[in-house]
Amino acid sequence: MIGKLTGTLGDKNPPQVLVDCNGVGYEVDVPMSTFYNLPGVGERVTLLTHFVVREDAQILYGFASPGERDTFRQLIKIAGVGPRTALSVLSGMSVGDIAQAITAQDSGRLVKVPGIGKKTAERLLLELKGKLGADLGLPGAAPRTDEGADIVQALVALGYSDKEAAAALKSLPKDVGVAEGIRLALKALAK
Repeated sequence: MIGKLTGTLGDKNPPQVLVDCNGVGYEVDVPMSTFYNLPGVGERVTLLTHFVVREDAQILYGFASPGERDTFRQLIKIAGVGPRTALSVLSGMSVGDIAQAITAQDSGRLVKVPGIGKKTAERLLLELKGKLGADLGLPGAAPRTDEGADIVQALVALGYSDKEAAAALKSLPKDVGVAEGIRLALKALAK
């Protein structure tokens, strides 16, 4: 419904900011990663938003980048993870760090975020596998070409884990063809 706000930054009171859009002030909850990169009060600001309507409240969440907003939207789709928890995750980790944790299936990094316990971290890893991570080319994640994705898919089909396949892909030279890449990856994995 409200996808973006552009206006003057009226107030900064973590984790909430006030954006004045031609005389209408919007209270927006933002992750700390966005908060730290905001301009000073009185300066122009643009935030991508996600609008949540509940029975008892209407809350606007703001983000500095499309990657943050997309990650937030993926997080709140998971059972037991609400907007506050999603903001906490984005405040404690960058989008790239989250993507790397998902790709590596590393729950230890997620548990360090306040409000995320072991079970929630494992649920996040399970639910977000294939939705966030290096395979989607998110910022901070290892970029993959179409050939790289094909190589990983072939290795997984041969019984290797996503983590093993991703590690093998990193050891390959750039611009390698699919057939040659699979051959080299299999050699590397056999060691």
